[in-house]
Amino acid sequence: MKKGVVRYSLAMMILAGTLAGCSQGNGQGTGDMQNTSGTQGGTSAQSGEGTIKIAVAAPMTGDNSEYGIGFSNAAKLMADQWNAQGGVLGKQIKIVPYDDKNTSEEATTIAQKIVSDGDISGVIGHFSSGVCMTAAPIYEENKIIEISPSASHPDYSKIGSYIYRNNTIISKEGAAALDIAVNDLGKHNIGIISIMTDWGTNTSGIIKDQIAALNDPNVKVVAHEEVMEGSDDYTPAITKLNQAGADVVICAGMYNLVAPVAKQYKNINPDIAIVGFSNAYSQQLIQLGGEAVEGVCFPVVFFSESDNPDVKEYVDTFTQTYGSAPSALTSQAYDSVGVLLTALKEAGTTDSEAVSEKLNTISYEGVTGNIKFDEQGDVDKQFNKVTIEDGKFVKMN
Repeated sequence: MKKGVVRYSLAMMILAGTLAGCSQGNGQGTGDMQNTSGTQGGTSAQSGEGTIKIAVAAPMTGDNSEYGIGFSNAAKLMADQWNAQGGVLGKQIKIVPYDDKNTSEEATTIAQKIVSDGDISGVIGHFSSGVCMTAAPIYEENKIIEISPSASHPDYSKIGSYIYRNNTIISKEGAAALDIAVNDLGKHNIGIISIMTDWGTNTSGIIKDQIAALNDPNVKVVAHEEVMEGSDDYTPAITKLNQAGADVVICAGMYNLVAPVAKQYKNINPDIAIVGFSNAYSQQLIQLGGEAVEGVCFPVVFFSESDNPDVKEYVDTFTQTYGSAPSALTSQAYDSVGVLLTALKEAGTTDSEAVSEKLNTISYEGVTGNIKFDEQGDVDKQFNKVTIEDGKFVKMN
């Protein structure tokens, strides 16, 4: 991201956010759906009347709504920033939220709606890898750029040339989580608890393979328990992990898994170490877990307490606008909009082929680090090691 774009006026941003409306959009897509000049697949946008529309497709309702609302809020914040400086291609930017409820069935319907609109310059979303991989072929076939802030399945970006991710693949994050458990915490008896979803199953399998690849007889998986997401009682799984002798548990799930697991596990074994993933790095984790999540560790590409002035200004503005600090995945959504708008500006058109060519070559400095897509549409970012101390996220020593 260009420094002149990042270091915007806080007052201007708050005013622009107020004028644009900062409600937590949870509809199926709102606003003017009439055709303007920015169509996918080959039409150039000219300066003048009309808007550049970007869809945000994610769960706006349901168990994972915090992520979708976070994506939408971050996208609106970035659009407000650009709109305050004249928009892009002579047009104002409009964020159009779609609620996919984090289900493949709804995502198919949403993707078809976006395609039939004929006037969407790109899609930010979806949230989970499985849902992304359901919708992506529809976007690819219709030459609509999709950038997921959160998909981590290695096969997602292989779906086509218009499919990108602003998130590291899960094998890299898994290796970072394992590094924390073994090298930073000094633990050897690894327990794994994972949610019973495609992502949870894939992630736990990758962790097991990485532990086996260490070829260290002292480091081993002592037990693995799969659980239903959203359960109130994880005691049976925790009891098995504890009886197996786990001295660290890697939690493959969101904050709504990590918080209750930490509470219930520490009632049984207060000395257990817990390592999570970036999808659990959220203020909601601290609110739900309280003292039980003290000492929980994560590898994250975005650290909200960074002393980087651009990051601090972004976090302050987001917090003042929406009432809480942004999470790592929310911030990746923010940067996903930024890199897409930069590609539109540099291409000088909304033609998806031209914009995709720009995405393949530009280097974008965002609040989550440098974004440079490789030939597969993936990014490679550096992880920060973060833990919770005294109710706050801090960098590990």
